Amino acid sequence: MAMPFDAALGVHGQDAHFLEHAVWDFAGTPVENYPLLLHYHPLTIYRHQVLKQADAVLAQFNRPDLFSAEQKRVDFDYYDRLTTGDSTLSASGQSIMAAEVGRMELAESYFRKALATDLDNAHSNTADGVHVASAGSIWSCLTMGFGGLRDWNGWHLDPRLPAGWRRLRFQLMIEGVLVGVDISHEAIRLALIGGDDSVVSLKVRGTGGDAQRSGAESLDTLCERHT
Repeated sequence: MAMPFDAALGVHGQDAHFLEHAVWDFAGTPVENYPLLLHYHPLTIYRHQVLKQADAVLAQFNRPDLFSAEQKRVDFDYYDRLTTGDSTLSASGQSIMAAEVGRMELAESYFRKALATDLDNAHSNTADGVHVASAGSIWSCLTMGFGGLRDWNGWHLDPRLPAGWRRLRFQLMIEGVLVGVDISHEAIRLALIGGDDSVVSLKVRGTGGDAQRSGAESLDTLCERHT
């Protein structure tokens, strides 16, 4: 899969010609005309810079090693203004990447939007069935967005809690070992809860090492040293 880069705009294109199109007339589109796919022909939509979910931004989540932190921020800001959120899977992806690039108010706003997908019947179709993938993505928002969890080339934690949140706790099963994660604004604490005696490697904010359930150094000690 290729992601073209436009040097003039400084952003990656969603496809080879996306950035050549005119931006959709959002100001002139009545609110009742969303979702766009129900009111405009696909060929009309595809000839404009508009999208129902931030696919290019999500690609940077899936391959974080290929993009710098600054490039992720620039691309997020560019595509966020073009994304309608017509897809029930959009808000969670935007929340995760908003947290990564430091747009914390947006991250929390998108998280709450994802939470309300079925609770508020936000897409007027919950009567047809719960949006299971959207519901499952809430866990990703919490762990990968605000918890900063990544499992690309090893396990990583780089948490970013919203200002009004006091605490975030969750558990992970890593290579047969159950790890408890407890995040606050003051500290990041990890604890080995259960599992076998395998070595667990996990980096916190870019530093870390190995810990073993039966060893002298626990993950909790390791984390305290590197927060």
